Amino acid sequence: MVAEVKNKAFTSGSEVNREKILVDIPQSDMIFFKLFADKLGWQFNSRQNLWDEYIKVSPENVDLSEEEIMEEVRAVRYGKVHGHR
Repeated sequence: MVAEVKNKAFTSGSEVNREKILVDIPQSDMIFFKLFADKLGWQFNSRQNLWDEYIKVSPENVDLSEEEIMEEVRAVRYGKVHGHR
């Protein structure tokens, strides 16, 4: 499992805890996994579907310089910002 997010869902009036996970499985098992997920009523999204959704909701024109973007990348990677501020 690569990522995990807990949330709550309601099914037939009762609260059900749900988790979102990212699973890395062989391409040859995808058909089986999709059928399994459908049978259990799980929501299934491929990496490409998630990426397409992310791109769709992302802003097209961001008013940031390349240096500001790199400062944010460094802050995430190294826990601090290098450069001017």
